[in-house]
Amino acid sequence: MPINQLNAAPSQPYSKLSGDPLYKKITWRFVPLLFLCYAVAYLDRVNIGFAKLQMLTDLGFSDAVYAFGASIFFVGYVAFEIPSNIVLHKIGARIWISRIMITWGIVSAAIAFVDPIAAWTGLGKELTFYILRFLLGVSEAGFFAGIVLYISYWFPAERQAKVMAGFIVAIPISLIVGGPISGALMDHFHDVHGLAGWQWMLVLEGLPAVILGIVVFMYLDSSVADAKWLTDGEKKTIANNLQIDDRHKRHNFSAVIGDYRVWVMAGIMICYSTGIYGLSFWLPTIIKNAGVKSAFDIGLLSAIPWLVSAVAMILNAAHSRKMNERRWHAAIPSFIAGISFILAALTANNLPVALFFLSVSAGGVMAHAPVFWTFPASVLSGTAAAAGIALITSIGSTSGFVGSYAASLAKDLTGDINNGTYVLAALMLLGGVLVLVIPKQTLSSRLEK
Repeated sequence: MPINQLNAAPSQPYSKLSGDPLYKKITWRFVPLLFLCYAVAYLDRVNIGFAKLQMLTDLGFSDAVYAFGASIFFVGYVAFEIPSNIVLHKIGARIWISRIMITWGIVSAAIAFVDPIAAWTGLGKELTFYILRFLLGVSEAGFFAGIVLYISYWFPAERQAKVMAGFIVAIPISLIVGGPISGALMDHFHDVHGLAGWQWMLVLEGLPAVILGIVVFMYLDSSVADAKWLTDGEKKTIANNLQIDDRHKRHNFSAVIGDYRVWVMAGIMICYSTGIYGLSFWLPTIIKNAGVKSAFDIGLLSAIPWLVSAVAMILNAAHSRKMNERRWHAAIPSFIAGISFILAALTANNLPVALFFLSVSAGGVMAHAPVFWTFPASVLSGTAAAAGIALITSIGSTSGFVGSYAASLAKDLTGDINNGTYVLAALMLLGGVLVLVIPKQTLSSRLEK
């Protein structure tokens, strides 16, 4: 049950400092857990980029088969995103997020056994790979949108950038840590008990999702009303702040469909998500093509851009909150990422220089993310928020096709996999322009000065 169902009448507008100790208490209660969950989620989503270094040879797949398998994840994800988020809103985050994590952990690990599953079903290896990637998308659908919705149950819009930064920083952290770990697993577990290194990597990285899914079921509160660790006074403070915040939002989903700002936000997400997925899926291959052979070394080098992005994300979110400004704090990082992608493509033959510009690009892409994810909560509330946020993420998730295919298509058309970086650049520049299309007053925090 969302907080606005608590019977607390709004009183005075909240200030920047009102309730700070309370919100710190809330943040430390569940943001670290959500961080771990999303880190595992993102790693399980993109570790196929590391598996590619070995599995294509083992399974006899081409780059085109890999690209389609990587992208078909998003078909299942998009198709089930809105229904999943509505179910979460109805039955609660504790049950539904737990279900999501357990099922995706199982399916992610099952991808390691494409060959025996194909032999058992008679479907063929390629079709089995596609089906499992599709099912992974179905399993994970609603997770990210559900977390965005869940955070909006607890925090007013002006506080969400910092919380979202603490949550979304899981993306670069998962890739900073996951890259070397994935490479080490592939190098050192190869042929252990008859399994290839990429198979061990998928299995061992899928299990934490199942374990965390059980932890979520046992620990997470679905709503403020369910939180026994909060006093009645603290619950009323949260309710009061959210009800004040809700006065300016859409509550009816039919009205949301006609709100151009929602569609602009979906377009923005397409742009920035393409940048994330393009880097995630193809960075290991770009580094390998530059002459690096060891999977572990590739993992270490691929961690560098994500380390830069983690720092950039936190600093930008903190500065956004300090300045009480969100529009330019989302647009400027997008422009920086777009320009840096172009420079990375132009210097692709010089790995240290190209890696520098890719790091700046990653910093721009990820610095944009936590600020952007406060935008929907500035417009939507209640069931409209559940469906509207899911609509934005599901449409935005089509970027997975572009991100997955950009490098493969560039290689087919030009013979150079690095030319796909120009596509990422164009979309990041467009994303910055779209941010500025949203009226300034839409994103103005309603705070006492």
